Amino acid sequence: MNAQQLTKNQGLVFDVLSRADQPMSAYTILDKLRDNGFRAPLQVYRALEKLLEFGMVHRLESLNAFVACAHPNDNCCRHGTVAFAICNSCGHVEEFHDHAVDDRLDAFVKAKRFKAEKTTIEIRGLCSACAA
Repeated sequence: MNAQQLTKNQGLVFDVLSRADQPMSAYTILDKLRDNGFRAPLQVYRALEKLLEFGMVHRLESLNAFVACAHPNDNCCRHGTVAFAICNSCGHVEEFHDHAVDDRLDAFVKAKRFKAEKTTIEIRGLCSACAA
């Protein structure tokens, strides 16, 4: 899925997240899109639900907020585990993938006969700029 194939609302929500310099809650997105006809949180949540399904955005569980995928044209789901480094000071989020981590988690899941549906890793701390 690419940005040209999105509905108007999905495109607007994706554009806001793509331009954001830090994660955004659904209500913050709603505030940014009021001039575009958004009136209710449900409009934002419906768009976010589809964008999540398409792999174009990610939900940061610990922040209850959303970020645009760093690899929207690369089908993020193929990378396995999605991991995020979240700065507690400036709010910067860096998305990354590590195949060694994927392999270790896959081995654990297989050994335990656990059927994993989704794996997200969130590392909280200070980015290099804030730690300096």
